Amino acid sequence: MIKGLAITPPVIGRISIGKVVEKNGKRLPEKDDQFTITSLVQNKEGWVLHPLDKAIRTASDGKIRAIPIHLMFNDPDLNLRAEFSLFDRTTGRPVCVGNGETCKRMGAEGMQSLPCPSPNNCEWGGKAGCKPYGRLNVQIAEQEDAFGSFIFRTTGFNSIRTLAARLSYFKAVSGGLLSCLPLTMRLRGKSTTQSHRAPVYYVDITTRDGMTLEEAIGDARARHDNRQSVGFDQEALDEAARLGFENGAFEETEDDLPDVLEEFYPVGGEEDGSTSAGSGNTNSNKGKSSLQDKLDSKQSLSQ
Repeated sequence: MIKGLAITPPVIGRISIGKVVEKNGKRLPEKDDQFTITSLVQNKEGWVLHPLDKAIRTASDGKIRAIPIHLMFNDPDLNLRAEFSLFDRTTGRPVCVGNGETCKRMGAEGMQSLPCPSPNNCEWGGKAGCKPYGRLNVQIAEQEDAFGSFIFRTTGFNSIRTLAARLSYFKAVSGGLLSCLPLTMRLRGKSTTQSHRAPVYYVDITTRDGMTLEEAIGDARARHDNRQSVGFDQEALDEAARLGFENGAFEETEDDLPDVLEEFYPVGGEEDGSTSAGSGNTNSNKGKSSLQDKLDSKQSLSQ
């Protein structure tokens, strides 16, 4: 295995809230009140819809606000990876990733392990635009690929906190059978003072529509027993995934970064001041690259 390269679950599609559209020659995010399921292919109009988008949309009267899913792993932290992340707005590369206690930071002297006080308490990261960043891999019911997954990325604290709690609770009450539970990925909305009473959308996970928790646990046990009868080793799968994630310092690849930054970096100066994360430069106009210009026109799609 190549050292330094994170081995992540194979991705066959994306789940997002909204989309990126082109306006006046610029690609700008457009928020929405529904999920969009896309393939990994783009054309001049944007991401090409995945066939499952049409299937679920048709069954949902036109808007996708709930997606039937299963999770790949019993360990919640393998399904949902969330951390504080800081990207270099000039090169697009990750600079610092931390969990609130320790962080891995790339600097002139190479990779360093340092304390991570969280963005609000970090003099360097707070000014540079460090914020929560989560990735959730799920399998949509009826998909054909046994190991393929759809990835949902978010920088929204509401989504990250809710998803982390749900996965932890579901694992506990099911006796560790998180990967066998029939679940639904659901879009919820709420209004806050900070949002000026406008709805803010975030992602939650519940039991499958029409099923009680007890019924879902019974279904999970039946699925677990069936898997064991054919020799399916979930513990070995979890361990393989864990070793794969640990093989690299950062999860995103060079191919992922432009799309991640386009979708999640806010309008320049709105949330992270005008600091360049990589250089510490507080002059937003100094040394701007084409990528910087691109990032300055973006805002977060999901909460």
